[in-house]
Amino acid sequence: MMDKATKISKLVDGGDIWQVSLRTLRKNSDYRGSFTEIFRDEWGTVIEPVQWSAVHSVANVLRGMHFHLRHDEYFCLLRGHCMVALRDIRPNSPTENVSSVFELFGDDLAALSFPRGLIHGWYFFEDSTHVQAVSESYSDYGKDDNWGVSWQAPDLGIKWPDISPILSERAAGFATVEQLKSSIISGVGFADLKSS
Repeated sequence: MMDKATKISKLVDGGDIWQVSLRTLRKNSDYRGSFTEIFRDEWGTVIEPVQWSAVHSVANVLRGMHFHLRHDEYFCLLRGHCMVALRDIRPNSPTENVSSVFELFGDDLAALSFPRGLIHGWYFFEDSTHVQAVSESYSDYGKDDNWGVSWQAPDLGIKWPDISPILSERAAGFATVEQLKSSIISGVGFADLKSS
């Protein structure tokens, strides 16, 4: 991970993934404080958001690794320091099996958007707050399109810092990438991601 003194939000490990974008956000400051646009339609991200959420996480929490067949996501760290990890498992994607790791700082506002078909999760080095948008509301995807992979699955290909994270009970029982693929292929139509 990057030296904390630098505090620049950027890709720190892995490669570029097709349809993933990290956008530096412009902070406008004056004597009253600051104003920053965190999302605009014309930025050309993959997401058409239908739900926005504000999320606070305490230090050492890992949220993920999650996977969705039907919705795209948007992540903007407002306060704190985190690591966002992605793995492309979309069949026939030009970046299939590529992983990316981003380090984000609330002091250097940036927005990460990514499409469905990517395994994704975030680890918080310190108490942090982020804004997250999805293109399908939780009430619609929560039961049948909320898959998971263990953060330490050997076939995930993510280089995590030396951590023993705080996980949800559900995340503690997540499978490997290959087990996820087998479950999806036999269940709900993984092939639909080919055109994503």
